[in-house]
Amino acid sequence: MPAESRRVARVVLLDPDDRILLLHGFEPDDPAKTWWFTPGGGLEGGESREEAALRELAEETGIVDVELGPVLWKRTCSFPFDGRRWDQDEWYFLARTTQTVTAPTDLTDLELRSIAGSRWWTSAELLTARETVYPTRLAELLRTLLDEGPPRHPLVLAPEIV
Repeated sequence: MPAESRRVARVVLLDPDDRILLLHGFEPDDPAKTWWFTPGGGLEGGESREEAALRELAEETGIVDVELGPVLWKRTCSFPFDGRRWDQDEWYFLARTTQTVTAPTDLTDLELRSIAGSRWWTSAELLTARETVYPTRLAELLRTLLDEGPPRHPLVLAPEIV
């Protein structure tokens, strides 16, 4: 299957209690195949990664009251989803908010068919989670972020190929 290449902006959104917001996704043709992931998505038109991060966050969660911080991590990944292979170049931005109620405002048809909701996670909950979470090292990365603060330069994560 040919791969669709995308430049992606993702958001590591933390609330005042340092919980991270994750979306619960699933394969549209196999709802039993689920995972958790950070809000975000592909760049549209000539928008910057920062603009895409804020737009995607608003569309997927309804949260617009955020302070967008630095890029924490960068990674490439490749995975099958909805009958296609996706090759993504992802940047993860730190963001903080006091708004914890989510209400998606503009999900795409594919998102409507593949997102089951969202949840705020503590670092401890992520560390003990038995569910699939992307990026796969998110629990460790979040713990380091909370303990040490943002890295001076974005960390380049190992590529993930599923």
